[in-house]
Amino acid sequence: MQSSSTVKLKWVLLANLANSTGAAILWPLTTMYVHNYLHQTLTMAGIVMFFMSCTMIIGNYLGGWLFDNWKPHYISIIGAAVALIAVCLMIFFQGWPMFAILISFVSFGDGVCATLINSYSSGVNSYSQRYVFNVVYMAFNVGTVIGTLLVGVLFPMGIKLVLMATSICYLVLTAVVVFHFNVNFAKVRANAKKRRPKKQRSKNHGMKVNLVRLICVNLVTIYMSYALWESIMSVHMTSMHIPFFYYSMLWTLNGLLVICGQPIMGKLAPYIKLSTQVLVGLAVFAASFLLLINAHTKTAFTISMVVLTIGDLMSLPGVPAWVSTLTSLDEAGHYQSLVSMTVSVGRAIGPLFGGYMIEAYSYNSLFIISFALMMVTLLLIIGQMLRVHRSEKTY
Repeated sequence: MQSSSTVKLKWVLLANLANSTGAAILWPLTTMYVHNYLHQTLTMAGIVMFFMSCTMIIGNYLGGWLFDNWKPHYISIIGAAVALIAVCLMIFFQGWPMFAILISFVSFGDGVCATLINSYSSGVNSYSQRYVFNVVYMAFNVGTVIGTLLVGVLFPMGIKLVLMATSICYLVLTAVVVFHFNVNFAKVRANAKKRRPKKQRSKNHGMKVNLVRLICVNLVTIYMSYALWESIMSVHMTSMHIPFFYYSMLWTLNGLLVICGQPIMGKLAPYIKLSTQVLVGLAVFAASFLLLINAHTKTAFTISMVVLTIGDLMSLPGVPAWVSTLTSLDEAGHYQSLVSMTVSVGRAIGPLFGGYMIEAYSYNSLFIISFALMMVTLLLIIGQMLRVHRSEKTY
């Protein structure tokens, strides 16, 4: 198959849509399915989520390293194929412990593909990086809406139907990467150097790298807190006799708000500095967890989800683009894999941390500590930005 010299945005978006839809079907129901249907303890369900995140981290790292050092097309096919084969096997083996083993392989494939989608996005030269990562994130959220709707509707009909729908998503992903991800990145990088301003390693290069690292540390706390919504909150809400369907609809609301809000953020982009937008969004995201304290009603959980989504909308789509502006295209695979890995690390820690805090203390203590961790790491980012600003006025 002849390779292309350009990365086409439409295929990156379709790949991200398929990947996120498949993931959105599986992630929300995993804890509940393992606990309520496979009759495992909540701690064991947390361990399953932990191993899912660990295999995703391995996929993130391998995807980024092989993107920079091997053939991106080949590793894209391998990642998508692993996820597809594993989810197809789950249709026939959804008991314990095969469900846990196979879903970990799905997460590995997800991890590879998530990093590669961001890395391929860095190679799109026909649009600004901010625009590219915004629409990539929008595709991710469209997938979240579709996936959460599907799982809410299909799960009452049986887990097998849910897994069949998931396999279709990964089949689409595999087809896209096989036929449209064969790109010659030597030519892409050469074109990018012509189109983008040349970034030189000045005296503050190390400071920018440290800034990227602090951004990643904050992302760990953000996604650790996000993982509480993906895992423990389903048990917390159903224990208050709030139906699982309503919980899944909160994720649908999350995705719809992002889709509707993204064009608004796009129009505001020329007037708001990217770093400022991200930082304000991260603070709003953190504040949403204060609203969960003593929440007992559908309305309270809905308000918290809306505030969380506003923070998500303002911050998370901009993080890969911000990291991209702080680094060069030659380092794209490394730093985009670092971003993807921190997301997975947060998701790995979240359910275990949440389970420990609930058993040792309370839900309210968990929400307060989560808020504090996010705000402390956010203040560290602001401090590092001020140091970079003083050394070379780039922000």
